[in-house]
Amino acid sequence: MNKELVEKIKIESIYILVIFIIFSIVFKIFFNKENFGFILKFLGVFFWLFVLPGFAIMYYWHRKIGFIERFIIGTTLGFAIIGTIGYNLGLLNIKMSIQGIILPLFSFALAFFLIIKSDKSEL
Repeated sequence: MNKELVEKIKIESIYILVIFIIFSIVFKIFFNKENFGFILKFLGVFFWLFVLPGFAIMYYWHRKIGFIERFIIGTTLGFAIIGTIGYNLGLLNIKMSIQGIILPLFSFALAFFLIIKSDKSEL
């Protein structure tokens, strides 16, 4: 990967952290009787399972699509991919606790492969 892409990933990681903080504040306002630790845990799982894998896969189109579009489409893509594959793995009697670790890591590996492939094709 080139330095430009690594810098872009660092900057957009900060954007995602800011979005996470904003979501934490909004959820605390709406669910004011809930413990803040529970809200952070819920949002952490939500981001780990759906937002980050989908956003990582959408990085393949980082030159054509802006951050907000990739974030929204990536979250939807994360729901679709993790939900569909998780359902099918559940039919194969693979536990949900294992799926919660394996599926996001699989998505990150797929995203890494797509980014490397796109960098080689642009040379």
